[in-house]
Amino acid sequence: MGKFAVVTGDSRGLGKAVSSLFLESGIGVIGLSRNRNLELEEIAEENHCFYKHLPIDLANIQSIEENFPAIADTLLEQEATTVYLINNAASVEPIERAENVKQTDLLRHFQLNAVAPMTLTNLLLKFASEKGMLLRITMITSGAAVRPTSGWSAYCSSKASINMYTQTVALEQDETNTGHKIIAFSPGIMDTEMQAVIRSSSASAFSGVKTFQQYKENNALRNPALIASVLIDILFDEGMVNGKIYDVKNYV
Repeated sequence: MGKFAVVTGDSRGLGKAVSSLFLESGIGVIGLSRNRNLELEEIAEENHCFYKHLPIDLANIQSIEENFPAIADTLLEQEATTVYLINNAASVEPIERAENVKQTDLLRHFQLNAVAPMTLTNLLLKFASEKGMLLRITMITSGAAVRPTSGWSAYCSSKASINMYTQTVALEQDETNTGHKIIAFSPGIMDTEMQAVIRSSSASAFSGVKTFQQYKENNALRNPALIASVLIDILFDEGMVNGKIYDVKNYV
């Protein structure tokens, strides 16, 4: 009974780091990703905390709809009162000039980066309100949402939509006094697999690839654990501002 977190993309990177901190804080975690992370199960056991992994392909809308009842049932079984939803899973691909992007890649990108987090949030908002649970939602965004980057037409656009969705949903929750809060969080450049994908891009597809290669060479990439600790501090702060787009650079 108490606080629980639903984290997408929990098997690696920021998702894994945030899940670890939740578990170490005594907050149960439901992880949504294609792959399990056995280390999280060990952390949960060490901290005598609940952890459940649901194998979901977030780039498939049907997978979300089919698995949501399991998420809802788990929260009811555990008698959750406050639920943290961390919409973290995303992809930077396709990295390519707009005229060279395939429609199938574009569709999968927006399904994972925009439709999936919006769908999961919509479903949980309705469920939490009906069951008397309090929601604290985080949409992981990016500086790319407000800064056009050559080769990233899909990524910049999907993250811009996340920002506006966050602000709109916050407005709705305030209008109806639900008590639910939603924020967007820009984590900056981290040492993750997404960065490795960016560094491996061709200069013809992404003109800024050299800059990102230099980030790695100069040890300018932050550890996901550090970024996760900043996000956790924001979420645990009673003064968290509904609808705000938080940027990690203001905290580290």
